[in-house]
Amino acid sequence: MIVEDDPGHSKLIEKNLRRGGLNNPIETFENGQLALDYLNRQSNFKDHPIAQTLLLLDLNMPVMNGMELLHILKQDIKLRDIPVIVLTSTDDQREIDECYSLGCNLYLPKPIEFNRFTEAMRKLGMLIELIAVPSIK
Repeated sequence: MIVEDDPGHSKLIEKNLRRGGLNNPIETFENGQLALDYLNRQSNFKDHPIAQTLLLLDLNMPVMNGMELLHILKQDIKLRDIPVIVLTSTDDQREIDECYSLGCNLYLPKPIEFNRFTEAMRKLGMLIELIAVPSIK
């Protein structure tokens, strides 16, 4: 899952994850509330099966930001084992520390320069392709 409010970033992230070899289905959501509804099979997502999930999470989003979603996920017995990679433009150490204390598995600041960003996403795709994730209960 990609939770990112900028559609251009979402497409660029997905494109380069695929270039890195990631072949899994990717669901994209523009805010934390939509992602949470999907994971809880609420609203328009009642019939969507969810087996194994890894979440790429931006922090600065409308409606429900990434920090709020991370906090909710890690408190929920059904969802807390979902690996969360925070992927955001902020490299503030206080924010990094808070995300890890809330339970994120990896914090990756988005490179600002285009070629470095696309290369980082390609490498992330290679890494994600190798990761085994738990099933959602």
